[in-house]
Amino acid sequence: MIVFGSTLSPYVRKCMVFGAEKGLELELQPAGLGRGGPDFQAASPFGKIPGFKDEDFLISDSSAIVAYLEAKFPDPNLIPLEPRARARTIWFDELADTLMMPAGAAIFGNRFVRPRVLKQECDHAAAEAAERDLLPPIFDHLENVIPASGFLVEDRLTLADIAVASPFATLGCIGVKVNAARHPRTAAYVEAMLARPSFAEIIAKDQAMVTAMGGPVTAQQAA
Repeated sequence: MIVFGSTLSPYVRKCMVFGAEKGLELELQPAGLGRGGPDFQAASPFGKIPGFKDEDFLISDSSAIVAYLEAKFPDPNLIPLEPRARARTIWFDELADTLMMPAGAAIFGNRFVRPRVLKQECDHAAAEAAERDLLPPIFDHLENVIPASGFLVEDRLTLADIAVASPFATLGCIGVKVNAARHPRTAAYVEAMLARPSFAEIIAKDQAMVTAMGGPVTAQQAA
C-alpha cells in the first residue's frame, strides 16, 4: 500500500501514523507540488495530498484513507464502535482537519513552505496572527477536555489522538510549541503523543529535512 505525499503535511502524517499503529507497512512516495506521477494523479485528481493506492484501489483525503484502513484492518481498533465514542473520535478528527490544520498551515506555510520550498515572499503578519489568535482557543479547549488518562476517547489511543497530535508535530519542526505554563495538560499530552514510536520516527526525518533546507524564516530574520 502506498501513501503519496510528504509527512511534513499533518494529513499525510496522520495516515502514516495510523497505519504504523495498526502494524501496517505503508510505503511513502513523494507527491505534491507537481510530483507524484500517474498513480498519484489518478488517486488525487485535484492534486491534494495524501493520495493512496492499494492494488487497483485509488483514493485521496486523509479521513477517507484512514476509514478504508480501519475497515480493511479492524484490529487494533482505532475508530471506536460504540456510537458516542465513535462520534467523539470523528469530531476530534474534524477539529484537527478544519481548525488546527488551517491555523497551522498559515504559520508553517509562511515561515517554511513559501520561503524555503517555493522561494516566495511570506506573509509574516498572517503567521503571527494565526499563532496569536487562532491557536490559543484550540489549546484552551484541549486543556479543558484532555482526560487524566492522556487519551481523548475511551482512555486509549484512537484516531482522535493521532489526528490532533499530527499538526503539533509539524509546528514543532519549526519551533512552535505549546506554552506549558499556560496549557500544562495540553503540553504534556502533546509530548507523550509525539514520543510514541509511530510519531517519533517520522518527526526525526521531518526535522532533519526542515533543518537541511534552512529552517523556518521568522519576521525578525526577514527584517
